[in-house]
Parts: sequence; C-alpha cells; structure tokens
Amino acid sequence: MTQSSNVITGTPKPASRNFGDTVFKYLTTFFAAMVLLLIVLMAYEMYATSTPSIEKFGWSFLIGTEWDPVMDVYGALPFIYGTLVSSLLALVIAVPIGIGIAVFLTELAPPWIERPFSFLVELLAGIPSIVYGLWGFFVMVPWIRTTLEPWLSSVAGSIPLFVGAPYGVGMLAAGIILSIMVLPIISSLSRDVLKAVPLSQKEAALALGSTRWEATRIALRYCRSGIIGATILGLGRAFGETMAVTMVIGNRPEIKTSLFEPGYTMASVLANEFTEATSEMYISALIEIALVLFVVALLVNAIARLLVWSFTRNTDAGGRL
Repeated sequence: MTQSSNVITGTPKPASRNFGDTVFKYLTTFFAAMVLLLIVLMAYEMYATSTPSIEKFGWSFLIGTEWDPVMDVYGALPFIYGTLVSSLLALVIAVPIGIGIAVFLTELAPPWIERPFSFLVELLAGIPSIVYGLWGFFVMVPWIRTTLEPWLSSVAGSIPLFVGAPYGVGMLAAGIILSIMVLPIISSLSRDVLKAVPLSQKEAALALGSTRWEATRIALRYCRSGIIGATILGLGRAFGETMAVTMVIGNRPEIKTSLFEPGYTMASVLANEFTEATSEMYISALIEIALVLFVVALLVNAIARLLVWSFTRNTDAGGRL
C-alpha cells in the first residue's frame, strides 16, 4: 500500500532523497571549507616565513621608520603610512564622484543613457593595473608636475599638504590614480543599493511635498550602510593595488606631510624589492609586510561585506535603517 501510494503521488523514496541531499550537503561544505583552508594556509605560511623578523623586531617593526637592507634593520611604518594616505586620498576624491554617478544613473538618467553609461563605468574595473600605471606615468604625472601641483602650491601653499617641489610623482599622483581605479566599485555598488531602496519610500516623500532632491536625500539616508560598505570595499581595493601605484608614487620610504613628496606603500615595496631580497631577514621582513597587508585587507573586506549584507537584509525584511 505504501509503495503504490508513492508511485501514485510521485514522491521519491526517502532513502534516495536522503542520499542525494547528503551528497549535495557534504560536497558543497567541502568546497566552502577549501576556501577557508586556503586562507588559513596562506596566513600560516606568511606567519611562519616572517617568524625571524617577528622575533627580532616584535611590535617595533610596525612603528619603525628605518628601512636598511644593508644593516638588516627594517621598519614598516613608512609603508603603512603611504598605504593609508594614498588610499584615504583616493576615497576623498572617488566617493563624492561615485555617489554622484550612482544618483544620476538611478534618479535622473533616462534608460537609454543609464545602460551604456553604467556599462562604461563598470568597464573601468576591467582595465589592467599596468595600463593605468602607464597612462599615469606618461600622461597624468607630467600634467600634475606642470599644472596641478604649481596651481595648488600658489593657491594653498600655506597648508603643509601642498608645499614642496612639484615632482609629479608622489602621494598626490598615487591618490589620483587610485581614485580612478576604485571609482567603478564605489559607483556600481552604490547604484545597486540605491536601486534596492523600496519605491514606496520615494513615492511617500514625493506625496508629502518633497522635492526630487529631498526624496533623493531620503533614499541616500535609507541606504547609507550599503554606501559605506561600497566605500570600504573600494578602500580594500586601494590597499592592495600594486603596479599602478608603484609607477607613480616615487617609491621612497619616508614619512612626509606634503602630498607632493614621493612615498611608498606596502604593496609597492613587495613588488619592487622582493626579487632583490638576498638575506633571510630581508625576505622575512617583506613577508611580514605581506602578512600585515593580508590581515588588513581581510578585515576591511569583512566589514564592508557585513555592512552591505545588513542593508540588503533590512531591505528584504522591509525594515528601516
């Protein structure tokens, strides 16, 4: 009677259904565990290789300013400083432009403009880093040296950020090239979260007499955590960028207040000096810089993903931020 009822209703046998579900469950769990295992192995190998540097310098490695491979004395603070300054400068430039692009595409642009313009913005993310670097070195750096830096020096020369000789290469050039590279991430993700704002929010604001700009401000306030997450994802991309920054930042391990001065980043020093590292301590110090960059990038991306996830979860639940 049970077999005939199963045939009539078309339901699979419990044994076969459970076996397929079990295989699917453990197979996908294995794939997910492989990703986690890969991250753990990378962190372990970098930690094990950087052990000589960690044991010799300890926490002073992160605050040391001297980088002397001849004397085997290493401090990572100039590279940390260069990474932070260039990345934050990139966000200062890219965030307003990216949000402005997202607002234009979601609120103002007609469909026949939105689709091709969105494609062009996202296409910027697919351009190789070396192409940005070559363009920056041969086109942007001469323009910065002859036009932008002299103008900034004449207008805001009393500010410590804009004093010094117009080298062209330096923190300012690195920040500008990074802002171009993170712009597609910030604008595309901001556009996505703006599109996820319920239409009832905008309609309610307009029905109450709000102008279009006021309704847009309400939408921006509604999805602020998603926009912050997009910004932090752009920051994570800026932290790890290598070749383009290496070609325009000047590669000098110094801490200077002026944006006109050359600098160095953690990714740039790895790209420049890893092939020249001959001693064990030299290699260990470089790998410790890679470990610091690895941990920072993981934390930044995890925070960004959590912010974006919190916004999409609240949007799906119909809640307000």
